[in-house]
Amino acid sequence: MNSFHVIAGHGETNVYPSVRKIGFSDLRAALAAGFDDFRAMPSHLLFLAVVYIIIGAFLYPSTSGENAAPLLFPVLAGYALIGPFVAIGLYEVSRRREQGLPHSWRNAFDVLRSPAIPSILAVGLLLMIIFLLWLATAQALYQAQFGVWAPQSYRHFINQLISTPAGHRLIALGVSIGFVYAVATFSIGVISFPLMLDRDVGAAIAVYTSIKAVLISPVVMAAWGLIVAASIVIGVATLFVGLAILTPILGHATWHLYRRVILPD
Repeated sequence: MNSFHVIAGHGETNVYPSVRKIGFSDLRAALAAGFDDFRAMPSHLLFLAVVYIIIGAFLYPSTSGENAAPLLFPVLAGYALIGPFVAIGLYEVSRRREQGLPHSWRNAFDVLRSPAIPSILAVGLLLMIIFLLWLATAQALYQAQFGVWAPQSYRHFINQLISTPAGHRLIALGVSIGFVYAVATFSIGVISFPLMLDRDVGAAIAVYTSIKAVLISPVVMAAWGLIVAASIVIGVATLFVGLAILTPILGHATWHLYRRVILPD
């Protein structure tokens, strides 16, 4: 029975939320609302962002060997793959503020007491599996072009990429295959986590609804994905300091985007 709850939610029958087509004005409104949440509650959101940055910082050495240059970009890109799950605490803060409930940084961890936490963990595990598959794919692509030997240094690896035919093939294949992984994980996670937190619909219905939302508004959702990707690039370029601001804003904005995508009960 518990496994059924994880998959299908708390109800005896499956209830599929209604999805509406959104426009670019919805993106602007979601970002504005996300910034408003961040401005109203910056102290504890920065605390949460620091936690997420620590997770990202440890993610890199924990998934690579002594010389991890070939996996540097895949790991950083993978941060975006698991981002929707990592930001679950931010969704909870936005939800509580929206409902007029207490919303200190401690309340963000109330998500751990949510009846939907098994479903949330199930989808989070799915994203983690995809992330690990992406890393394995990236490693296989590198070895197919350059062999099993790791580059001597990051500078040597970059020179390989930009000055050799094998490097050009690696870039083309990595970007193409990575795009497929990115679309898959984005479609799975963009709406599913806020939906499970809000309605406890179960993992299967949440993933289905999230994919449906992307298919209904593909151009707008693609723009949202580009915004998230650009924010991560900026955050990494500032040695992860930018993520302390951009992560909570995007997390809150994702909650408000969910509210605009999914029609009320």
